[in-house]
Amino acid sequence: MSDSAADSKGAGASTGPSQDVPSTNPPQQQQQAPSQAPQTQQDVDRIVLNYLNQKGYKQAEVALKREANLMTLEELEASFASTEQGAAGAAAKKHDKDELASPDAYEQAYSSLRRWVENSLDLYKPELISILFPLFVHSYLNLVNRGLKDQAKLFMESFQSDHQEMHSQDVARLATITDAQHVQENELAQIYKTNKYHLRMAPVAFGLMIAFLEDNNFIVLLRIVNQHLDIQVGNANAGEDEVIGIAGHGTQQLSAFNQKSVTLGQMPVDAAFRDQVEQTLKEEEAQVGGDTTMNGDTPASLMEEYKKVKTEAGVDSPSRDDVPLPPFKGNDIQAEIEALRDSRKRVALGPSSLPSICAYTFHNAHENINCVAVSEDATMMAAGFSESYVRLWSLNGEKLRGFKNNFNPAHINDSNDLNRVREKNGSESRKLIGHAGPVFGASFSPDNKYLITCSEDKTARLWSTSTLTNLVCYKGHNYPVWDVDFGPQGFYFATASHDRTARLWSCDHIYPLRIFAGHLSDVDTVKFHPNSKYVVTGSSDKTARLWDVQRGTCVRVFTGHVGAVQAIAMSPDGRMMASAGEDRTIQLWDLGSGKRMKKMTGHQGVIYSLDFSQDGSVLVSGSADCTVRAWDVKKDSSSGSSSSHRILQDGRDGAGAHVNGGVSGVTSPTASSQIHSPALDRLNRKMTGSAAGAAAAAPLESEDHLATFPTKRTPIYKVQFTKRNLCLAIGAFSGN
Repeated sequence: MSDSAADSKGAGASTGPSQDVPSTNPPQQQQQAPSQAPQTQQDVDRIVLNYLNQKGYKQAEVALKREANLMTLEELEASFASTEQGAAGAAAKKHDKDELASPDAYEQAYSSLRRWVENSLDLYKPELISILFPLFVHSYLNLVNRGLKDQAKLFMESFQSDHQEMHSQDVARLATITDAQHVQENELAQIYKTNKYHLRMAPVAFGLMIAFLEDNNFIVLLRIVNQHLDIQVGNANAGEDEVIGIAGHGTQQLSAFNQKSVTLGQMPVDAAFRDQVEQTLKEEEAQVGGDTTMNGDTPASLMEEYKKVKTEAGVDSPSRDDVPLPPFKGNDIQAEIEALRDSRKRVALGPSSLPSICAYTFHNAHENINCVAVSEDATMMAAGFSESYVRLWSLNGEKLRGFKNNFNPAHINDSNDLNRVREKNGSESRKLIGHAGPVFGASFSPDNKYLITCSEDKTARLWSTSTLTNLVCYKGHNYPVWDVDFGPQGFYFATASHDRTARLWSCDHIYPLRIFAGHLSDVDTVKFHPNSKYVVTGSSDKTARLWDVQRGTCVRVFTGHVGAVQAIAMSPDGRMMASAGEDRTIQLWDLGSGKRMKKMTGHQGVIYSLDFSQDGSVLVSGSADCTVRAWDVKKDSSSGSSSSHRILQDGRDGAGAHVNGGVSGVTSPTASSQIHSPALDRLNRKMTGSAAGAAAAAPLESEDHLATFPTKRTPIYKVQFTKRNLCLAIGAFSGN
C-alpha cells in the first residue's frame, strides 16, 4: 500500500503533505521518511523528463528541456542549428513554392523591368539596357529547368526580338533548348550557367536598378543578378581591353546582324537623261567647233570624259525603282555638265598633296549660332541661330533680292514678270523668319534652289532661295528636331529628332514617308547615302545605324564609340562611312561588312563635322579644339600596334605633325648632344620633365593623321569639300 502510494505521488509530481497510514513495520516506515520530504521544481522536471524519455516523446522532451533550462551546451548548439536550418529550408521552400505557384513570375518581372528601362532617363538608358540580355537568358533557362515549357516558349517569343541585333546567334541557339535535359547537355546553356556575365555600370544607374527590383519584390530577377552577374560599379565607359559579357564567349554578335544584303553601288543614270546630256555636249561641240575651247575645255574632251565617268548599273547598284524620283528638267542637264567641268579641274589630294582650306569666321555670334550649311557650288551659306531665325549669305558677290510687298502673284506669268517685282537693291545677306524656336539644322538642295531647316519647334521648313520665302512647314516629330539633310537627288530629305527617331520626307508631302525607330536616345545627326537608297543616323546612345529607305528597317548597326555620335560623313563611292562625336575619336567603317576599319585619334575637343574629299582619299574634321585636321583614309593602320600612335607634345598641334610641309615640335638635346655641363643637364631635365608631363596629359595621335590647321580661338562647326576639292571651314570666334 505504501509503495504504490509513493509511486503515485511521484508520478503525479505531488509536493504537498500526505496522511500517514499506520503500519506494523517500523523499519519500512523509517526508510520512507526521506522520500516524503518536499521536492524542488528541478527534481520534478527531471522526473517528468525521465518519463517522457522512456515513453519516446522526443519533441516534448526537447521542448521541456528548453523551457526548464536543463539542456547542455552541446544540446543547445545542435538545437539552434537545426532550427535555423529548418527556417532557411522553410523560407526556400516558400520562395520556390511562390515561384512554382506563379509560372508567370519571370514574364511579369522581366516585362516590368523592360518598361522601366525604356522610360528611364536617356543618360542611364544605355547602361541599364545592357542588363536585360543576361536576365533574359537566365529567366528562359530557369523556366525550361522547371519544366514550364509553355511559359518558356511564350517568354522567348515575346522578348527575343529585343536582342536580335546584338545577340542573334545566342538567341537562335537558346530557342532550341526546350527541355530540362537540354539545359544540362547544351554547351551554350552551360556557359551561361557556369560563368559570370560581366557588366559595368555607373553608381547611380546601378542603385536605381537595384532599388527598382527591391521595391517591386522581383525576387526571381534579384536572384539572377546575385548568382550569375558580375557588375562592376564605377565609370560606365569600359576600356577596349575590358571584358563585357562572358570571358572567352563573344556575346556582342553584330556580325551576324550586319550580314543583311545591301546595295551600295551608285544609282544608275536614267537612260533618257544620259542621252540628253550627250546630245547637249554634241550641240555645243558643233557650235564652237572642235578646235575651239570653251571655258578651258573642248566639248569633244568633255564628251570623252562623260563617257568615262557616267555610271553604269553594277552588280550591287540599286534599281531606279527602289527610289522613285520626279522627271529630270533642263536645269539638271546643265548642272551635270558643270559638274563634269568641275571634275576635270579637281585637285588630287593625298599625303603629299594636302588640301587648301578657306575659312569663314562669324564674329559676335559664338553664343547664338547653332548650325551652318554651304551650298554644293559654294555660292551661298546659311546659318541657324538661337533667336529662331535663319540668315542667308551670298558668297559669289551677287546680291540677294527678295520681292516687293505690293505685287499680285496672279500677274506673274514668266521669269520677266518675276524679275520686275523683285527689289531693285539687294543685299549680301537676308534674314529668314518663320521658326518659333532655335534653329538647329540646315541643308541646301543640290540645285541650290531650296533650303531646308529644322528647329526646336518640332518642325522643318522649306525655303526658296530665289524668292527668299518660306514654302512649306513639315510637322510630324513630337520633340525638337536636331538635324536635317537633303538627299543627293534633291527630292527627299531626312530629319533627326529628340524623339529618338529619324524620318524620311519628300518635298511634295507634308507628312513623313518613313519613320526610322530603333535608337535608344536622341538621334543627333542624319546623312544620306550617295545612291539615295540608305540613310545613316548617329545617336546619343553611342551608335550609328544604316537604314533602308524602301523598307524602313535597320540593316547595319555600328558600335564602338564611348560618347554621343554627332558627326557622320559618307565617302563619295558609298563604300565607307566616318563617324565622330563626344569621345573625340573618328572611326572609319566598311558599310558592306559593318566592321570598323580603323580608329583615328588626335582631336582634343568634341568633333562637330566630317567630310570626305571628292576622290575619298582624304578626310577632314572640324572640332571644338579650334582646329581642322586632315586624315589619310587609305593608310592601313593596325589599332593593336603600339607604333600606330604618337603622343602629342603640344596641347593642340602635336609634335612631329606635318603642317603645310613644315614640322613643329621640340627635340631633346640629350638625344644628340655629346657635351656635358651642369647648366646643360639642368636644361635637359627641365625639358624632359615638361615633355613627360605633356605626354601624360596629351591624347594619342594616330599615324594616319596628315596635318593640323589651327585657328586662334574659333571652334569649327562645319567642314566641306567643294567639287574641285577646296576645303571650306566655318566657325564662330570665341572670345574666351
